[in-house]
Amino acid sequence: MGPGSFSFLQFLQKSKQSLWQILPLGPTAAAFDHSPYMTTSAFAGNPLFISPDFLYEEGFINTEDLCDAPSFSPYSVDFPAVSQWKESLLRRAYQKFNGDSTSSFRTFRENNPWLADYCLFRVLKNHFHDKPWYSWESSLVKRVPQTLRQISATQRDKIRFYEFEQYVFSLQWRRLHAFAHECGVRIFGDIPIYVSLDSADVWSHQDIFALDEESRLPTHVAGVPPDYFSETGQKWGNPLYRWNSHDTRVQESLVQWWVSRFKRVFQQVDIARIDHFRGFESYWAVPAEHETALAGEWCKGPGAEFFKEMFKELGPLSIVAEDLGEITPAVVNLREKLGFPGMKVLQFAFDGNANNDFLPFNYRSSNFFVYTGTHDNDTSVGWYLSEKVDDTVRKRVKNLVNRNLHDGSDIHRDLIYLAMSSIAAICIMPLQDVLGFGSDCRMNTPGTTEGNWRWRCGDEYLSEDTAQWLARQTRQFRRSPGNDESAR
Repeated sequence: MGPGSFSFLQFLQKSKQSLWQILPLGPTAAAFDHSPYMTTSAFAGNPLFISPDFLYEEGFINTEDLCDAPSFSPYSVDFPAVSQWKESLLRRAYQKFNGDSTSSFRTFRENNPWLADYCLFRVLKNHFHDKPWYSWESSLVKRVPQTLRQISATQRDKIRFYEFEQYVFSLQWRRLHAFAHECGVRIFGDIPIYVSLDSADVWSHQDIFALDEESRLPTHVAGVPPDYFSETGQKWGNPLYRWNSHDTRVQESLVQWWVSRFKRVFQQVDIARIDHFRGFESYWAVPAEHETALAGEWCKGPGAEFFKEMFKELGPLSIVAEDLGEITPAVVNLREKLGFPGMKVLQFAFDGNANNDFLPFNYRSSNFFVYTGTHDNDTSVGWYLSEKVDDTVRKRVKNLVNRNLHDGSDIHRDLIYLAMSSIAAICIMPLQDVLGFGSDCRMNTPGTTEGNWRWRCGDEYLSEDTAQWLARQTRQFRRSPGNDESAR
């Protein structure tokens, strides 16, 4: 959330872009290779995003605290090194902080009821050497009130450190979000439908998840059947919600937890994508003991009634439905009934089927966000040059932009041309595609658990020439904010 993010927002402004889509903001864990979809909280912010520069500017640290700053690569994240240094820096900042005399800190604690459970969870995770909560002492697993009160009292300072960490995250995020609006950019966030088993959310709300009463482990876990990304499906391992419980208290708790979650997300972002939206219509339940997702089955989700409750509590919500994968007419009907935009991904368009829904000339509605690719895809250049694509597919791509197969033009720009020229309401391109980067810059490979989420963009690539090229394309297809500029 430091100077690099502010520079990127200025690049977006020059490029005539009005949306910045980001991955989930939650605190990541080394056990899950720092995946933003397996966080320790659906409410807290990731302290790795905290800017040392702004810690200094805000008076939380001094110049001596920055003298031991390691030399980090501008192109890839070294998570262990970054995590160790950031925590050390934040602890030094906390030692200088007198929270009891800071009214904004007290207000922050009062306005975020999730904070108490999250901070206690973090303290206990440290105490038990990062072991999952379901392996802790029985009184803690079962959340015996007297035990929780006693620990909260004896570990007050350690708990306060994590409150401070989240307070700083909140200060810096509000600053960044406000600057985005100054640049005419809205932040487009992400809501993973599921949460991690080893999270403060599951530990503190065990009643709303499908857990075994004795072991507190899931009986069934989330995933998807075989698809484009995996022949055996994907077994994600997240606990499932008790959508079909007949206990009214469980149903009420589920609704209120989701109300709080949506409220928190929309405090941070302007628009949000629901990852795996189809899980609200029906979800793939995999027996926890099975190694792959093949043994799963579809179960009925909460449907439109759930969103009626959300709208009743929160009013209209700016939501985009991630409706990729195995999508049934029932899922489409639910999305259309709710009026949520869906997603189209160009990399899925070239299977030889002239009726393929991802082909731009087949779009029947503008109520979609079109993507050249997503964080789960290879980059467009990497995809086009990979063994998964042969010359037949390459020719289909080139034909669609009226080029020859062996034309030397840049494929990433061809796909951006296709996306921008479509009728989709919004066009989004991964930064790797804007820059024409290859597979070595891929963000995530679904079904793998190592080596993901590490790509960084060096400042030198956000050049004036690139900004002007993107601005010209945006004006040409009248996608500039307000559509008030002539194409040139």
